[in-house]
Amino acid sequence: MSAIILESSLVHYEALGRGKPLLFLHDWLGSWRYWVPTMVDMSSSHRAYALDFWGFGDSDKVVTRYSIPGYVGQVKLFMDQMGIGSVPIIGHGLGGAVGAHFAMTHPEHVEQLLMVCTPLASSDIARSLSGYTGGENPAKVILGRRLKTYEKVIEAGKTDANAVVQSVKSVLDHNLLEVVEKLDIPVLLVCGREDPIIQVPDEEVLEDLDYNVYPFIFETAQHYPMLEETNKFNRLLRDFLVYKDKWDEIEVKDEWKRRMR
Repeated sequence: MSAIILESSLVHYEALGRGKPLLFLHDWLGSWRYWVPTMVDMSSSHRAYALDFWGFGDSDKVVTRYSIPGYVGQVKLFMDQMGIGSVPIIGHGLGGAVGAHFAMTHPEHVEQLLMVCTPLASSDIARSLSGYTGGENPAKVILGRRLKTYEKVIEAGKTDANAVVQSVKSVLDHNLLEVVEKLDIPVLLVCGREDPIIQVPDEEVLEDLDYNVYPFIFETAQHYPMLEETNKFNRLLRDFLVYKDKWDEIEVKDEWKRRMR
C-alpha cells in the first residue's frame, strides 16, 4: 500500500505504469480499487494514479473535509506532493464532480476530463443516494442485491458513512452543469442507461452542451461501465486521450449520432 501525508492526514493511493500521468477519482460507493482493470490497461502507455478520498478506502477520516471544496483541496495537495503538473482526470460519480470543480479552480492542472455517471443536476441523483442518512454500509443500502456483483472490488465496507452523506449534500448544493459549461477543456460525459443511482440527463440538456462537452451512453451499463463493459470503456478512454475534442475521430461517435436522430 502506498500512502502520503497531506496536512497531517494519511492519504492512500496506488500508481501503475510509466509515461504521461492520468488521475482516477472514485465515487461514493467504493474506493480506488475498482479502477484497477482500467489502470492496468492504461499502464502500458501511462502512469495511472488513483487515490482514496478522505473518509473512503484506506485514507484517514477527516470529517471537516467531506465536501467538494475539501476534496478539490485534497487533489491539489496530492498533485503538488507527487510532482504532477497537468493531467487528464477520469472521475466517477463524486469523482467526476470533484474533477469538474478542480478543473474550474485549477485549470492549469487539467488537460481533459472524463466524467462517468456524474449528476449534472440534483434531480439526476436517485433517492436511494440523496436520501441516505448514514448508519449501515452505504453500498449495501444503496446498491442492495447489486452489491454482490461488485463487492470484491469496491471496498465499500471501509467507507465512513458521514463521508457519503456530507459529500452528497455538497454536490446537491452546487450546479454542476454550470461548472461544466464554464470549462475550456475537452469533457467526455459517460452515462449508463440502466444506472439505478445517477440517471442519464435529459436529451435536451445533452443536445445543448457546448462543443467541448461530448456525451456517450452505454446502453446496457448500470453504475460501473468501467467494470461492466471494461473493453469498450477502455477503448473509449484511449480514443479520448488521443483525439481530445476531435469527436469525429472517436470510434463511438456514430453510435451516439444514430441515437440522437
